[in-house]
Amino acid sequence: MSSAQDPPSDDDVPPAEDDSADGLASEPPAPTLSEIQSALSRLLSVVEREHERAAHREAIIDRLHEDNQLLRRGELQTLHEPVRNALYRLHDMVKRETGRWASPEPPDPAHAAALLSAVADEIAEALARTGVEHFTVKPGDPFDPARHRPVGSEPVTDPGLDGTVMSVFTDGFEKGEQVMRRSEVRIGKLQNKPE
Repeated sequence: MSSAQDPPSDDDVPPAEDDSADGLASEPPAPTLSEIQSALSRLLSVVEREHERAAHREAIIDRLHEDNQLLRRGELQTLHEPVRNALYRLHDMVKRETGRWASPEPPDPAHAAALLSAVADEIAEALARTGVEHFTVKPGDPFDPARHRPVGSEPVTDPGLDGTVMSVFTDGFEKGEQVMRRSEVRIGKLQNKPE
């Protein structure tokens, strides 16, 4: 029998509450103010570095966009240069001929056809420098709806002329295999078909 003064035995001591039995670990000690300040300082440094990187990326993007715009403007200018040169020559030719025709002794009117033909050739050359070539159609060619635009018909009695080009009003223009503008033509239409 134990007396009141005897220390309690291990059997008499109630077990200590164990938080780990409930799956809860003991809480770590709360961080000190200096630890919080240090963590905030590190976080602020990371955010500032990311901000600098983002600003650098934006500057590169802006510079690349500006370079791209300069290149495009330069390419457009280069593309237009041959056409401009052809138009300069055409302007000079028409201006020179205007002076000749306005003089007290104008050229023979028969010269007008050659002049207008030269103007048309100069324009076709300007278009060719953009990659667009003109093509001609001749009377008697078979009608091709991909290359010819009918603007009328002419009655024919010869079955061999039915559906062929009878007269041509304009040249056509093509770029490679693509027809940019069809030639305007009048088509033969057989009349009095045999029954």
